[in-house]
Amino acid sequence: MACMKLGSKSDAFQRQGQAWFCTTGLPSDVVVEVGEMSFHLHKFPLLSRSGVMEKLIAEASEGEEGCVIKLPDIPGGAKTFELVAKFCYGVKLELTAANVVYLRCAAEHLEMSEEYGEGNLISQTETFINQVILRNWKDSLKALQTCDDILSYAEELQIPKRCIDSLAAKACTDPNLFGWPMMEHGGPMQSPGGSVLWNGISTGARPKHASSDWWYEDASSLSLPLYKRLISAMESRGVKQEIIAGSVNSYAKKYLPGLNRRQGTSESSNRLVPSVASLSEEDQKLLLEEIDHLLPMQKGLVQQNFYLVYSEQPRFFGRTPLAYQT
Repeated sequence: MACMKLGSKSDAFQRQGQAWFCTTGLPSDVVVEVGEMSFHLHKFPLLSRSGVMEKLIAEASEGEEGCVIKLPDIPGGAKTFELVAKFCYGVKLELTAANVVYLRCAAEHLEMSEEYGEGNLISQTETFINQVILRNWKDSLKALQTCDDILSYAEELQIPKRCIDSLAAKACTDPNLFGWPMMEHGGPMQSPGGSVLWNGISTGARPKHASSDWWYEDASSLSLPLYKRLISAMESRGVKQEIIAGSVNSYAKKYLPGLNRRQGTSESSNRLVPSVASLSEEDQKLLLEEIDHLLPMQKGLVQQNFYLVYSEQPRFFGRTPLAYQT
């Protein structure tokens, strides 16, 4: 996973139970409460980077009970605010595909623009998204997965759309053209022993020739709403109907065990859709109907085992795909 390093100072943050302390040698003059976690920090590093913190600190400082600020709605909660605080102090941290969406949304929420310091968090996260995340299949996928947790914030910044457009474009392209290793003269350079060369150095890896279904498994890790949007974006780019049907069938197999009885269900740390075994009959019906509407209406495209589910669950559906009509 790609990363971008920010900050240069050593980590001076220490956690004690449900509280974080910045051990700079100076007493804390502001407490920021995020959920059940409290951060004992200093005013200047925060207000010098965030328009919202500047306003809240000014308001809280007028009170008689000390400067206490509550941030109940910050995207990503306490875990993200911890990184935001470290950024404000110039502490070393890494932007990755797993945290950049949270940080980009939190930066917007806190008004961390260039008005409050050059190279502020909005510009840093935007640069990382545009120049790194969206150029890489795996990172675009991971960033899109994280959007589920803070979807309303991410939508305002069009992050899901940007990730989906990036993935759709790459799914229409030979992955060797945008992934690793680099292509030269129509194929990856090889050493005399047949292994792939990266900048002239043998990697030990053997070249792979990707088929049109190379992206199916990755796409099936998406939640159904995001997967539907990805499929729609691919259809708008002219991806062949048989490729779309293959992906839908692969997605259905993963979450509807009846489609692949021998394989059964498998757990995945990246899965954002629950196993059908944990769903009520009504939820199963909704999931099956959603998948049903994704199926291309063209004969002969969908595998026979999907038809078996239609046969076994007739109460779930109001239509029969042309692929199964006789």
